[in-house]
Amino acid sequence: MTDFVHLHVHSEYSLLDGAIRLNQSVLSDTEADKVLHVSPLCEALKSMGMTACAITDHGNLYGVHSFVSAMREAGLKPIIGSEFYVADDLTVKTPETLHRRDHLILLAKNLVGYKNLMKLSTVSFVDGYYMKPRIDLDLLEKHSEGLICCSACLAGRIPSLLLKGDYEGAKAYAIRLRDMFEEGDFYIELQDHGLEEQKRILNPLVTLAHEIGVKVVATNDAHYLTRRDADTQDTMMCINLQCKKTDAVGTRFQNDNFYLKSGEEMEELFSWIPEAIESTKEIADKVDGDYFVVKYKKTFIPHYENDDMNGRDAKQYLHDLAWERIHRRYAEITPEITERLNYELGVIDRCGFNDYFLIVWDFVNAAKERGIPVGPGRGSGVGSLVAYSIGITDVDPLRYSLLFERFLSEERVSMPDFDIDFCFVRRPEIIEYVVGKYGAQNVSQIIAYSTMSAKAAVKDVARVYDVPFTDSNNWVKDIPTGKVLLRQCLSPDSSLYSEEFANLYKTNPTAKKVIDTAIELEGMPRQASMHAAGVVICGDPIVEHVPLSRNGNDITTQFDKNMVEAQGLLKMDFLGLKTLTDISEAVHYIKEDKGVDVDFNKQGYEDPAVYSLIAGGDCEAVFQLEGGGIKKFMMQLQPTSLEDVMAGISMYRPGPMQFLDIFIKGKRSPQSVHYAHPLLREVLETTYGCIVYQEQVMQIAQKIAGYSFGGADIMRRSISKKKMDVLKEQRQIFINGGVLPGDTTKRQIPGAVANGVSAEIANELFDQILKFANYAFNKSHAAAYAVLAYQTAWLKCYYPTHFITAVINNRITNAEEVEHYINYLRRTGVKILAPDINRSKKVFSIENDNVRYGLMGIKNVGEQAMEFVLGERRANGEFSDLRDFIVRCSGQVNKRMIESLIKGGAFDCFGKTRSTLMASYERIMDAVSSDRKNKMEGQLSLFDELIEDVSVSYTELPEYDVMQVLAGEKEVLGMYISGHPLDDYADTAHEFDFSTSMLTLREYDENGDEVITLNRDFAGRTVKMGCIVESHERKMTGKQQRFAVGRLEDREGSIAFAMYPRAYEQYGMLLEAGTPMKVYGRVDLRDESEPKIVIDKLEPWENTRKKNAAAIRSGVVYVLVDGDSTIRLVTGIIAMFPGDVPVRAQMRGADGKMCLREFAQKVEPTDELIRRLGTIVGENHVRYDRSRK
Repeated sequence: MTDFVHLHVHSEYSLLDGAIRLNQSVLSDTEADKVLHVSPLCEALKSMGMTACAITDHGNLYGVHSFVSAMREAGLKPIIGSEFYVADDLTVKTPETLHRRDHLILLAKNLVGYKNLMKLSTVSFVDGYYMKPRIDLDLLEKHSEGLICCSACLAGRIPSLLLKGDYEGAKAYAIRLRDMFEEGDFYIELQDHGLEEQKRILNPLVTLAHEIGVKVVATNDAHYLTRRDADTQDTMMCINLQCKKTDAVGTRFQNDNFYLKSGEEMEELFSWIPEAIESTKEIADKVDGDYFVVKYKKTFIPHYENDDMNGRDAKQYLHDLAWERIHRRYAEITPEITERLNYELGVIDRCGFNDYFLIVWDFVNAAKERGIPVGPGRGSGVGSLVAYSIGITDVDPLRYSLLFERFLSEERVSMPDFDIDFCFVRRPEIIEYVVGKYGAQNVSQIIAYSTMSAKAAVKDVARVYDVPFTDSNNWVKDIPTGKVLLRQCLSPDSSLYSEEFANLYKTNPTAKKVIDTAIELEGMPRQASMHAAGVVICGDPIVEHVPLSRNGNDITTQFDKNMVEAQGLLKMDFLGLKTLTDISEAVHYIKEDKGVDVDFNKQGYEDPAVYSLIAGGDCEAVFQLEGGGIKKFMMQLQPTSLEDVMAGISMYRPGPMQFLDIFIKGKRSPQSVHYAHPLLREVLETTYGCIVYQEQVMQIAQKIAGYSFGGADIMRRSISKKKMDVLKEQRQIFINGGVLPGDTTKRQIPGAVANGVSAEIANELFDQILKFANYAFNKSHAAAYAVLAYQTAWLKCYYPTHFITAVINNRITNAEEVEHYINYLRRTGVKILAPDINRSKKVFSIENDNVRYGLMGIKNVGEQAMEFVLGERRANGEFSDLRDFIVRCSGQVNKRMIESLIKGGAFDCFGKTRSTLMASYERIMDAVSSDRKNKMEGQLSLFDELIEDVSVSYTELPEYDVMQVLAGEKEVLGMYISGHPLDDYADTAHEFDFSTSMLTLREYDENGDEVITLNRDFAGRTVKMGCIVESHERKMTGKQQRFAVGRLEDREGSIAFAMYPRAYEQYGMLLEAGTPMKVYGRVDLRDESEPKIVIDKLEPWENTRKKNAAAIRSGVVYVLVDGDSTIRLVTGIIAMFPGDVPVRAQMRGADGKMCLREFAQKVEPTDELIRRLGTIVGENHVRYDRSRK
């Protein structure tokens, strides 16, 4: 046992600086895949005979909760502190102040001190942040009660002044600090890590302490546990500093003495001044180690108030609200509804959650009043009739047999949890509303910590060791996907063992060094970010409970969501769901284009056509049903009701998939379903004998064994833990009765036998429950998501173009997503019209049942500039030509934007070739700029005002060839619009068995978020595809053999390729950008971030359309024109497409009568010609008639 206590310790929450682990996941020595959670710090402290320790992370309190939890569990005394950054004035944020950031150690003695520590840390982030969170001495003086202060390391103000020879300055600063704190609570810190600077000031520090009457304290600036960990910590700092091991960076440590020394080592170091060691114990003894509550037993719910309550308390107001609004939900209030509503209101009140329901109702109601789309519900809260009646949820819990007790029960009182989905675009508005209602100090978003995954750790460490990226990238391909520890990859007994990775570890010394270091670093917090949905709402300032941090402009807690809840704070999930935005926008487009109002609450969820669409597999963009696997399942299932869709969503997951065949058989042949007991028919009839839902487990327990629903939920939770002793106990209660452990009401369960069910059948039923219960899904959650699935399917069924356009616009910044849905529209026969400066809107829009490309989708077109362009067009009419556009938008558009608009086809409506516009636009812009400058300088005479603008002079050029036009579109639009490089190439013999669209699966996770995953069925498969070579790069191996890498592109997307030396020797000469090819190769999915084709063979792909060109050159192109200006534009366009087919215009002659005239120029009637003419005269006013001569 030692008296020394560590008071200066940096955990992993000194992000990428401290390497002392509070918690670490390690592999069990006895069970192959069993992961243990240990605290290396606590284990080290106990092994050294220490009884207490402080945490002093740089500038934050991130690790406090984890630290106290681990220390308490280990029987050690936690001392909460932080090493603060102290500025002269925290409000001054100039580059000069960056060098005045002194370190200072503050430790909390008691609850008052901890609250002050939280306030100081909060202000350092919220108000003082400038590269680092900062306080100043004025602030510290106001919040010094209950704190112990130590003068810190060489980066502290006192040591740094002494190093400069300014003893008096150091003394004055020390006196100010001494006088801030209670007598005896300021200490001069002594450190000795073998650094010359430290040794030089040790005696002056002692002299100073004696002179001003304070004690000295010995500390060890611990950044890692043992001396051998110094290299790991140095590697971690290199990751943070983005440097290599060989780089000389001054902020890295100079030696390996910054480890957690034993008491004996510290006593030996400071044997010349033993009182410094004694002070560590003195400080530890001053600290109350019990004031921090790791987990509160209750949640601090804010008291709800609004102007309509008129003196009513929360209980009465919720009661009145529920009974007033239940009449909006049901035409007739039946005894069942009355009983259920009164029962729920009673439970809510007795459990103390009236205010909670009203808080949730308030912000959901506020969203609806503001027209912000809100989801129908999520999670078990959908089972509440009170929530349905007041409008928190929109799924009828009685109709779908949803259980309130799955959400809240008196037998197991725990905090209910409403997770609310909002339109992802307008979600911030609701957070702003909540901030406005409860106050900025009482509302905060929640921090999240990103940690180093196995693959990321290997890559980061490899970069520090200067390993070539290609090597490290190949190494991590052999690490299995998902949550995995590197030691599992190396252990032959593990299910995640990778033989290739293990061989690399054994045979490559550099890789071994990298992997060994990565093993120590994986799981470390890497950086702080913000939780995607979590918001804390508090009745008083949050800083009274947890410290706050900053994430850009957003204020977050310093504790993550689990820690925040453990501290008793009310956490709400404000989730952003794109599907709600898709639905809302689609409904808006339908109203705008067709004049139809869509209201799902009125029309219901029984339309057979919608279920036919789902059963037919046409589920692109249909919520939860878009993935290839679940499409097939729905085609097998042939759903005919919302219950079927609910079950499908619930069962199509890894666990319950094993029961899909049983479910489908029961659906097709209900008479084949066997029920172990007649009472089960009522519970399992809608799921054809399968236990699909958690609620069904509860209903079986209630009907067979006499459980209450609350007790049944306790049983369900207990058996899901899979502990043998628990299962045995629950089986006994289910069969013979008893009192459930954890039931606060101590209610006696009669058991199945007492209800007339034989012990044999009861045993069989319990076995069935065990078989299904591990995979049973939350029915309330499934019901809410089935509603969204139906709504999106309905829109897809009746207004597919409007719906898919809404989906595209909500993903407009994601080129791959946009291209995916554009290709879907094309497959269904919808034309994608090129962007048009006179017709396009900001986003994609509906135009005569086709879709017009949105201007915001064009690369280099800024939102602000485009808003101006659209505003100018609305105010002053369409643009007549390029000069008119440039004149009217001068100062708002630049050359890059003009160039992108030309390449994207937005100026095709002016009747000039893109090559002409590209050759002319700079001269026109310069001329407009010059004219504008002259006018501003007053150089025009009075006569100049009478001179009309000279017509624009263009450099007339023939149009680019097709491939150049398409390449320009691809560059700025992310896709081809006027055609595709493969349009003249057809898979007439059906020889290809692969396209890029086959490689991805679109699924939804349980949070409703779309997840795009690789179709691993293709891993290693030999395939043949038709494509073009998008790009390629020739390289040399270490053995000086040639190979190539690049990308291939088909009509659906693109994929990387590699052509290794053997194949390159035979086929490398065929690689040429833009060349159509038949590719033979193998699919390589080892690198999830970049799947690729390993090319074995290439063949040129013959152009099929050119063979039939003669057949195309017949017929007549007809256009309907309405004036001379239109004729000029049409003449300009047909000049771009010379050929053998005549063009005839229907127009009004001089006598006012309609006549037909033929243009002198004949054309090649390509799709691009027809498209361009359509932009001038309108799509319905141009036609290519092949039958005419």
